[in-house]
Amino acid sequence: MRFRLTPRETSFYDMFAASADNIVTGSKLLMELLGADPSARAEIAERMRAAEHAGDDATHAIFHQLNSSFITPFDREDIYSLASSLDDIMDFMEEAVDLVVLYNIEELPKGVEQQIEVLARAAELTAEAMPNLRTMDNLTEYWIEVNRLENQADQIHRKLLAHLFNGKYDAIEVLKLKQIVDVLEEAADAFEHVANTVETIAVKES
Repeated sequence: MRFRLTPRETSFYDMFAASADNIVTGSKLLMELLGADPSARAEIAERMRAAEHAGDDATHAIFHQLNSSFITPFDREDIYSLASSLDDIMDFMEEAVDLVVLYNIEELPKGVEQQIEVLARAAELTAEAMPNLRTMDNLTEYWIEVNRLENQADQIHRKLLAHLFNGKYDAIEVLKLKQIVDVLEEAADAFEHVANTVETIAVKES
């Protein structure tokens, strides 16, 4: 790590950690949705919406701190990119839950559980990694594993699409379910964006 002679604003680390912890909350709500009776999904969606709003508040707090800080722990554009990508993850997860409720999906197709399990694991890894931004230690395994998970998510997504287009579902149902699995895939992509940003920061700070 580079030796710095100037002090740095350290509250960013806590805010990134809080944002990542909130994503873990969102991933647990996704898991809860899987096993829930359709009648209970609206209440889960409400809790997910509250978590998404908390994520928005965390992102706005980071942007406010960024705009009011003369000295930052790393490059401003990287802080902005990291905060935005963390926010995207929560947005996509909330959108997926909302679509399940709005479309009155009775049963999610086989494979969605695997998508959500990948997201839950990526959320855990991201929450574990954020505190390490303080020292830039033990981050290499994090971004390697998240990239591996994203590749796994791609494979699951492709298999899900093949399943949806196998003739079992009617056209309207295919459109509904495809939108849900596509949004979950976007969440996996957003986790990769976070990991790539962390890698960029670590390289710059080395």
